[in-house]
Amino acid sequence: MMKKDSPTMTAAELLVRCLENEGVKYIFGIPGEENLDVMQALRNSSIQFITTRHEQGAAFMADVYGRLTGKAGVCLSTLGPGATNLVTGVADANSDGAPLVAITGQVDTNRMHITSHQFLDLVQMFTPITKRSKQIVRPDSINEIVRIAFKYAESEKPGAAHIDLPNDIAKLPVPEDPNVMPMRHTAVHQELTDVADVEKAAGLIFQAEHPVILAGHSAVRAHAAEALTKFAEQLKIPVINTMMAKGIIPMDNRYSMGTMGIPQRDFQNVMLDNSDLVIAVGYDIVEFSPSKWNRTQNHKIIHLDVRPAHIHSLYQPQVQVVGDISDSLEKIAVRCHRENEPELFFRLKELMLEDYSAAESDDGFPIKPQRVLHDIRQVLGQEDILISDVGAHKMWIGRQYNCYHPNTCIISNGFASMGISVPGAIAAKLIYPEKKVLAVSGDGGFMMNCQEMETALRIGVPIVVMIFNDSGYGLIRWKQEDHFGSSCFTDFTNPDFVKFAESMGAKGYRIQSAEEIIPVLEDAFSQNVPCIIDCPIDYSENTRLSERLQKMDAWIAERL
Repeated sequence: MMKKDSPTMTAAELLVRCLENEGVKYIFGIPGEENLDVMQALRNSSIQFITTRHEQGAAFMADVYGRLTGKAGVCLSTLGPGATNLVTGVADANSDGAPLVAITGQVDTNRMHITSHQFLDLVQMFTPITKRSKQIVRPDSINEIVRIAFKYAESEKPGAAHIDLPNDIAKLPVPEDPNVMPMRHTAVHQELTDVADVEKAAGLIFQAEHPVILAGHSAVRAHAAEALTKFAEQLKIPVINTMMAKGIIPMDNRYSMGTMGIPQRDFQNVMLDNSDLVIAVGYDIVEFSPSKWNRTQNHKIIHLDVRPAHIHSLYQPQVQVVGDISDSLEKIAVRCHRENEPELFFRLKELMLEDYSAAESDDGFPIKPQRVLHDIRQVLGQEDILISDVGAHKMWIGRQYNCYHPNTCIISNGFASMGISVPGAIAAKLIYPEKKVLAVSGDGGFMMNCQEMETALRIGVPIVVMIFNDSGYGLIRWKQEDHFGSSCFTDFTNPDFVKFAESMGAKGYRIQSAEEIIPVLEDAFSQNVPCIIDCPIDYSENTRLSERLQKMDAWIAERL
């Protein structure tokens, strides 16, 4: 803890005191000249500062920390290039609904009115990608600015907040006034929904012949998995989840219909086409646009969330049930009764699982993504964590990696930034050291933040990284081939990933046959150092999937 308050406490020291008061355990970042006073204050703090190798990595660590805990992750940088390096991770957290507080150093206030070395107006820069961006100009405002930043970051919809601390302000003494000390938290109780809205929703569900639940990430943040599963079972309503809501209902539950989110028309689109009512529970249009599933506007929609629906021409709910999600589901369930099982959807699920399992035992090499994901699922326990990067592998993970609990598969699908998996896995392992944590990345995404493997090694976080290696930007190649029949400008070469791992004291593996996946993963998870697994991947499956999905309606019709 910080030393006892004294008249000589500086603004930087008070900032750290306020962060302690917010329950901050870790700050991810890189020291710089304009945050020297903050770094010095952290030396006497209970907060652990984790030095990263790039500010983007720091922001992604804070991003995933916030997503998994519900408490704001904190990242810190110096001014100028340090701050600009934070931007992608901060924007990702803000779009994906992960609470994050970014703190930047800044030039002295007497330099801000002129062109000056490394000076940017950081408050203006962060404003479009945060819920709140403020500069500290007086020491006696720090407690309020910090409290407000965390309140904004952690309240629905969670997101990012930014605090800018000029170098000269950081050095100023804090006045002897108890009103400038860290502020206490006040409990905010979740509002309960209006009974009239509950009645309207129950009436629509009772009248519907083929209702479907579309579950989104807000339901995960609201810890509504148990209530949602009970609701689906009681009213016999199938559940489709977004990529960011994987595990909201266990995949082995008969009412779980899998994940929607890939660009192509998939089984979930067919299910929605055959529904007459969509109950959107915690759904955010940033996760998957209504244009992907409601183009014909042939559904009635119930919006059920802690906040009102976004404005969208293709998402205009007949009823909005706004309030605590679990409470709303329970109140609707007691006012509604349904007898008929969704037999059509059960049959569609059978066909879906048949399709998913077609290549899970394929021994070909390079290895099909379906086989890799099947074997990963055999090694990871139901509560272990997979952190997905962004690329072709994300589409396969979203589609075919089965989940049984929320927050066991982390996918960025609001901002969808490459490079999140390695730093994200570090944060996950810090939070859950007892769990297996696997980062799955393409070779493109891995090389964007591979330097953070050194961070993992240095702080003793034994994550495992599996690289889906196709020597290219596989997702872009896939989209080019779908649109134009060929690809361009997506190929590159890679380093020897095994030697790369070994060069920094980690352990490296190279998969040379499909039979090696499980034993290599098991061996990697037994190590006490970070591990990298180089897995050659057969992305010709991308084209095959696209071709198969184009004919899916006819394929389904033949089998129903």
